Amino acid sequence: MTPRVALVTYSTKPRGGVVHTLALAEALVGLGHDVTVIALGDRTNGNGFYRPVAAPHTLFPAPAPRSTLEERVFSSVDALADGLAGVAGDFDILHTQDCISARAAVRVRQAGAAFTVVRTVHHVDDFTTPALIDCQRQAILEPDRLLVVSEHWRRLLRCEYGVESSVVYNGVDQSRFGPISAGQRAIFRERAGATGRFLFLAVGGIEPRKGSAYLLEAMGLLKGRVEQNPVLAVVGGHSFQDYAAYRDAALARLPEWGLDLGTDLVMLGTVCDADLAGWYRAADALAFPSLKEGWGLVVLEAMSADLPVVATDIPVFREYLTHGKDALLVPMEDAASLASAMQELMVDHELRARLRQGGQQVVDRFTWPESARQHLAVYDEVVPGKS
Repeated sequence: MTPRVALVTYSTKPRGGVVHTLALAEALVGLGHDVTVIALGDRTNGNGFYRPVAAPHTLFPAPAPRSTLEERVFSSVDALADGLAGVAGDFDILHTQDCISARAAVRVRQAGAAFTVVRTVHHVDDFTTPALIDCQRQAILEPDRLLVVSEHWRRLLRCEYGVESSVVYNGVDQSRFGPISAGQRAIFRERAGATGRFLFLAVGGIEPRKGSAYLLEAMGLLKGRVEQNPVLAVVGGHSFQDYAAYRDAALARLPEWGLDLGTDLVMLGTVCDADLAGWYRAADALAFPSLKEGWGLVVLEAMSADLPVVATDIPVFREYLTHGKDALLVPMEDAASLASAMQELMVDHELRARLRQGGQQVVDRFTWPESARQHLAVYDEVVPGKS
């Protein structure tokens, strides 16, 4: 008998941890295993998640909106713990995917429930208040078993928190980002005002961790260097944290960088899963100058859609990307270097073709079924005698 597993996350929105949770759950179900997704949300619109989910799932009511990040975090921990307390006996393992779900699961376990808490640490947030810093620390120290999605974060947790963790890499579902027709591609490009112009795609909204300000500055530096100025389309932006001040400050500098909102920069917001695939296929390249990532699922998604990628030269990307072979990697927080790499992509057809080919080789190494099998090995370790 295999362990009964719940994959627990704090949200139904298309952020990296939620994307990971749903893909892993579907891969586990595909391998014939008992798994349920649990999250905070509601079912007023379809199944509650940002896309259809081919796995059993349960949603507990999300708390009412709160004005501060601390209030949002702790009210979500309370709501999720209340929900988990009612289903604790249904599972052998609660595999939590974030700080909120880990604290909620541990609270229920400490109240006497007999399950094992596994935690995947996708990355460590840069919280600034003592309460949130402590909350995040406890969410790393309290679970029974820790997983991470890269060697970089395994080393960081050992160094900064004194804990051991196991690396289980992400995967990508290439079928989600398959080809679209020439007509569909033209429609997407027209929506971005990119007919006859090079279209860069950025995924994740405008926020500090994504290096968005440096990307906008790089777009400004590109103006006048090339025959036809490119377009940057930004997808996403939903976040548990409030980055409105950062976004507003970045957009306020557009005139300084010589950029026009709606012409040089197009804000697409959160899009449905089908449209995300369309934007990947309609664009000419992905620009992803993140300052911090757990793994960078967006990179794999873009590569599976045959997009060449320019990203930052940070440790996590160096685990699976090689500069000039499957991506262009540029120094972090360096708008000038980013602009030069973006210009290379624009003018060098052979470079784009080489990166697309190299990217496909990267994608072929990372699949969700393989990730699911590695997770199952961990589950068997923490709950022996079930398989």
